[in-house]
Amino acid sequence: MTALITGGTGQLGSELRKLLDEKHVDYVSVGSKNLDITNSTAVDQLILELKPEVIYHCAAYTAVDAAEDEGKDMNQLVNVTGTENVAKAAESIGATLIYISTDYVFDGTSLGEYKETDQTNPKSEYGRAKLAGEQIVQSLVTKYYIVRTSWVFGEFGNNFVFTMQRLADSHSTLTVVADQVGRPTWTRTLAEFVSYLVERKADYGIYHLSNEDSCSWYEFAKEILKDKVVNVTPVTSEDYPQKADRPKCSIMDLSKAEKTGFEIPTWKEALLLFEASLKL
Repeated sequence: MTALITGGTGQLGSELRKLLDEKHVDYVSVGSKNLDITNSTAVDQLILELKPEVIYHCAAYTAVDAAEDEGKDMNQLVNVTGTENVAKAAESIGATLIYISTDYVFDGTSLGEYKETDQTNPKSEYGRAKLAGEQIVQSLVTKYYIVRTSWVFGEFGNNFVFTMQRLADSHSTLTVVADQVGRPTWTRTLAEFVSYLVERKADYGIYHLSNEDSCSWYEFAKEILKDKVVNVTPVTSEDYPQKADRPKCSIMDLSKAEKTGFEIPTWKEALLLFEASLKL
């Protein structure tokens, strides 16, 4: 099997490359420096030349707050136009497309867990653009997996775990939002799941994938820093205003993913495994 990874130098793309190397799967990885996904001609040329069976579309604009103003155009260009270009090219050669989406497609007002079929209602420019990408994939591609995820952390790139560890080295007290609840996701778990869907030829459609169990950002930070000498103090979203609206409760239901037979570790287990992997 030949695969193409867009966004191959990003947080998930790098993890996916590592996994596919371990599995001895042939793939081509491209980042923004060697493929501008907003250029339809460049996208068509590469995909028609490679003719991959599978395209892991990990490329995305993820500056959530910047997307509200100075990054609004780039958010649309990458997450909407870029996705449309990749989707059209994928369909032209009959490739399977995996599109990575987000819990930001929901408004976060639900008291329960969000299912794949629940009404979307994004409250941020980033969430709206990612939902538009979902709709484009659904309308243009025959063979697709849309995988919504949340609170991603891993070995590659910046993320909440590294930020908390870095801040704890220079501060005696940290304040962390306690009224936003969701599911952390280790990039390794996510990479394994998207490759699992392809290998097992699972039913096409939308899936939710994070690690099991849920927590607030405050609880997540406490677990990350449990061995550090630092005081972690809970605050509200109002105490820590941000440009983009964050879902207050974005716990996504994982039962559809579980029914495929994929085993999902809890976020605490994933965090321990992640921390252990950094010491190897």
